[in-house]
This record gives sequence, structure tokens and C-alpha cells, in this order.
Amino acid sequence: MSVAGTVRAFVVWTAILALAIANGGLREAVLVPALGPVAGLVASGLLLSCLILLVAYLTLPWIGARADGTLLRIGLGWLALTLAFEFSFGLLRGKSLDAILDAYTFSGGNLWLVVLAVTALAPWLAARLRKWP
Repeated sequence: MSVAGTVRAFVVWTAILALAIANGGLREAVLVPALGPVAGLVASGLLLSCLILLVAYLTLPWIGARADGTLLRIGLGWLALTLAFEFSFGLLRGKSLDAILDAYTFSGGNLWLVVLAVTALAPWLAARLRKWP
């Protein structure tokens, strides 16, 4: 993939990051109060997964990647950036490593692992949805 494609993939990831932050605000302000903690977490995880896939679908032509290997590398790059952000931000906020790792279970309706899997596979899945070879 070209340098321009790599930069574009990074720009798309920053948009996904902004959506994830907004999703967290929506979860705390609306979903959890309306649905309860478990259903609110489930709804939030499903919503964020759908948003990530939608962003990948809409931006894939702009990124300019079509080969399966490239699409999977983009997804793994998004996953690595997401994990780096989550752990760095959590530690900067004074969270313990145990508290950060608590999100990596399905307890209490947490679908964070599903969101991470969707993040990693989103470019490839979006290409399949576009019926690209």
C-alpha cells in the first residue's frame, strides 16, 4: 500500500476513535440509564461495531486498498492503534492494569472483544460487502 493509503487508513482510524468516544458518551448518558447496565453495554457494543463497519465500507474506496492482505493489514493496524490508545489512555487516567483488562471479558454485557474483532476485520468485511474480489 502506498504512503498516501497508509495515511488515509490512519485518518479513518481517527474518525473511528472519535465515534468510539461519542459512543461511550451516548452509552453513559442515554443507553445505560434507559436500558440498564447490561443491556446498555450490549447495545453500545453492537452500535459501535456497526459504526466501525459502516465507516470502513464508506471509506474503503478513498483508502484505495483492494487486496485481501492489504485489507487485513489495515484492520490489524486499526486494532493495534486501538489497543495502544486504550491502554495508554487508561493508564494515564490512573486506572490499574487489572481495571483496564476487565473490559476484555464478556462480563456484565461487555462486548469490547467483539468490537476489537470487528475493528480488525472491518476493511476485509467491507470489501466483501462491496462484492470486491
